[in-house]
Amino acid sequence: MGLEFQYPPGATPLDPDEAAGLIPGHITTQGQLNRWELLNVLEGETWAFNTRKPNVLSIKFMQQLHRKMFGNTWRWAGKFRKTEKNIGVPPENIEMELKKLCEDVKAQLADGKWQIDEIAARFHHRLAYIHPFPNGNGRFARTMSDLLLVEHAAERFSWGDGDLVAKSDVRSQYISALRDADGKKYGPLFAFVRRS
Repeated sequence: MGLEFQYPPGATPLDPDEAAGLIPGHITTQGQLNRWELLNVLEGETWAFNTRKPNVLSIKFMQQLHRKMFGNTWRWAGKFRKTEKNIGVPPENIEMELKKLCEDVKAQLADGKWQIDEIAARFHHRLAYIHPFPNGNGRFARTMSDLLLVEHAAERFSWGDGDLVAKSDVRSQYISALRDADGKKYGPLFAFVRRS
């Protein structure tokens, strides 16, 4: 009997080929998968925040970080998705959209019109919306945003100070804030990322 995936509201389901990319053979329940992924994500975050990176705003770094965060869990870690999802740009546009995002953020940083918190929150929203990988995009985008903040001498976001992976009120508020941002209403996201 294989693992039956359970997705909280707003999560992106894996297609059968992506689900077959699970590396650890001992995992048989969603709870085991969640714990395994959490350890892998923490390893990736530790690497990211303790490694000097030449260019966080680059596609190469994004792929490397996703691989570090999910490479012990999924064979496709660090590889752009090839399938359509319930969110995200078409797969063939992922690389182009990421390049545009990186260039836009560099320009925003140079312009100085917006504070780093606003730049990082907007960066997070766009990165999550592009949805470059089969799964793990929210966790990846939050880590990328926190790296951007730290690189510019700001504190990491609190992200609503709750569990954003499991079904919870905090996750519902997070998803709602992202959906508001889809409609160019960023206030709820700006408030959410620093709420504690």
